[in-house]
Amino acid sequence: MCHPADSRPPAAPVVTGSVAEEGRLEITAADGNRFSAFRAAPTAPNGRSVLLLPDRRGLHPFYEDLARRFAEAGFHTMTFDFYGRSAGLSPRDADFDWATHMPLLEPAHVEADAAAALAKLREWSSDPVFSIGFCLGGSYSWRLASTDLGLSGAAGFYGVPRFFGDRTEQLTAPLLMLLAGEDVVTTREEFETFTAGLDRAGKPYELKVYEGAPHSFFDDAFADWQDACTDAWHRLLTFTGVRAGDLAA
Repeated sequence: MCHPADSRPPAAPVVTGSVAEEGRLEITAADGNRFSAFRAAPTAPNGRSVLLLPDRRGLHPFYEDLARRFAEAGFHTMTFDFYGRSAGLSPRDADFDWATHMPLLEPAHVEADAAAALAKLREWSSDPVFSIGFCLGGSYSWRLASTDLGLSGAAGFYGVPRFFGDRTEQLTAPLLMLLAGEDVVTTREEFETFTAGLDRAGKPYELKVYEGAPHSFFDDAFADWQDACTDAWHRLLTFTGVRAGDLAA
């Protein structure tokens, strides 16, 4: 399963400051779709920006909190909702029926909305942008690295390779895969097939499997997996070119 309704993200291991500005907004994609997004800006920017892609729940409060955590670590951050075309702008709370709307979602929808969210993010910051996603959003984060959005890298937690599709040859940015060893959503065999294709195409990626960890382990409530959460944060910082030592300075 994905994160439970009351889940909240772990804080970054080192922070630069606080959130200077935050808030919800509505964005219009090139195809006319209006969707919800949430922005969090840092008081002490680290020179990087993050486009945050949620799991199948859409713009759940978990991702607004996670945007704040990234801002506290110095990232200009934007997260956005996938389901504007079928579910409108209503909140994606515990009552949101994602199972009805997720089958209606198409890769082109995610790419169009991501492009519009990224354009808005770049109005506030010209820093290099990295996409980071979770489960469904993890898959689409990797896929965005095969588009013309100009990402500097794409990270995904426990993504689903089938949603990435046949886009390996088009990749123009490195991938980071942070996987759960006991994931019941995606098998290791699927990732072995995925990474074998990346190897054949000579595409750069980093893969870390957290042995024994369940799907959606990146959760402050999972006391047994706090070390994995901390390690994942450090890998994200390294992947984006921000060292923990620099943050502490």
